Amino acid sequence: MRKIILSFTFYAFFSLILYAQNIKFEEYELANGIHVILHQDHTAPVVTTGVMYHVGSKNEEVGRSGFAHFFEHLLFEGSPNIKRGEWSKIVSSNGGTNNANTTSDRTYYYETFPSNNLQLGLWMESERLRHPIINQIGVDTQREVVKEEKRLNMDSRPYGNLLTALQENLFTKHPYRWTTIGSMEDINQAQLSEFKDFFKKYYTTSNTTLVVAGDFDKDQATDWIHTYFGSIPKSTTPQSKFAQEDPITDPKESTYKDPNIQLPAYLFAYRVPGYRDKESYALSMLSNYLSGGKSSVLYKKLVDRDKKALEVAAINLGLEDYGIFAFFAIPMGMSTKDILKQDIDLEIKKLQTDLISDEDYKKLQNMIENQFVNKNANIQGIASSLATYHVLYGDTHLINQEIDIYRSITKENLREAAKKYLKPNQRVIINYLPEKK
Repeated sequence: MRKIILSFTFYAFFSLILYAQNIKFEEYELANGIHVILHQDHTAPVVTTGVMYHVGSKNEEVGRSGFAHFFEHLLFEGSPNIKRGEWSKIVSSNGGTNNANTTSDRTYYYETFPSNNLQLGLWMESERLRHPIINQIGVDTQREVVKEEKRLNMDSRPYGNLLTALQENLFTKHPYRWTTIGSMEDINQAQLSEFKDFFKKYYTTSNTTLVVAGDFDKDQATDWIHTYFGSIPKSTTPQSKFAQEDPITDPKESTYKDPNIQLPAYLFAYRVPGYRDKESYALSMLSNYLSGGKSSVLYKKLVDRDKKALEVAAINLGLEDYGIFAFFAIPMGMSTKDILKQDIDLEIKKLQTDLISDEDYKKLQNMIENQFVNKNANIQGIASSLATYHVLYGDTHLINQEIDIYRSITKENLREAAKKYLKPNQRVIINYLPEKK
């Protein structure tokens, strides 16, 4: 019986991988430039309507940070046909859920409804693009909402500004040097006309990708898409050019103070390629090898065995133009920054010198495949992935092919990525310290 159960579990897992690698979709462009992606799945009677705009915090002007994230909030204020405060009520009263999120590179809005409400989802998202209400009442209201979000998630949370410290120190020219939520001073000083100009510049048909995923009739969906989105006048977003960073050739060290912590943290960070680069895949695998779970190299050594760290992590944060590879450690007992750095450097040196074992490599591949399956395990995840691969990677087909890129990364590739990007002279060390009150 146990063999049967194990065989069934393996078969189910293998089937999931095969399914994840063969997500069928169609894509085309409307006459006005909106890119449309359709994925049908009749497994459950739900459908997700998602719209991704290729605008994030990197598109903001110096002195006006936080605009992209602010619009994530502002565009729930309504339209001439959706009263202020009614957006989420309409969604929930029709059995749906909705949300939005912003990164440095894009903004994404979505609704998931019972499949008989696809038309409602398409209409609502077209209202957001066609004629949202952007007025002083909405701006003033959302200013306070964003301020509270920043207070709760960053300024009042222990270690809440780790990403702020990383971006400020790894980037000096590129707009990745500020976080997505931006500066509250910038938001406070911005005028209503500036918000309207930002919408006009970036919420254009040429900058829009619409995804419909789930249980729907393709012909009917196509008609509704042409009705609600195809009739929006064509508009274009100018091509953005971003300042390039000079290579880091000398080590740098800085200090960031956090009044919400009692224990210091240390960051050892490197600027690496963006996620379109194949080497970024190797770096993601290295981060999983070093700290992906309690059986990982750094956790077993520094936390479990030697008790030198309370927490430790190696993270490869993918961005469109660059990436961030960072080690994070909170010391335990008598451990110091130098002790943690020495142990982390030792593991980096091993990666740069020796190939990982066959057993560790197989384990790493299994971990990556599991993450890949989980990312596309439901309709909302598939919709988000389809939009992301088109907008940020320039290739929607990666939803089926990306796992093959990971599988093609050899142990030698891992070693070369460590040698090329994790050099001591290319490192920024950040002492993230308690601020004495």
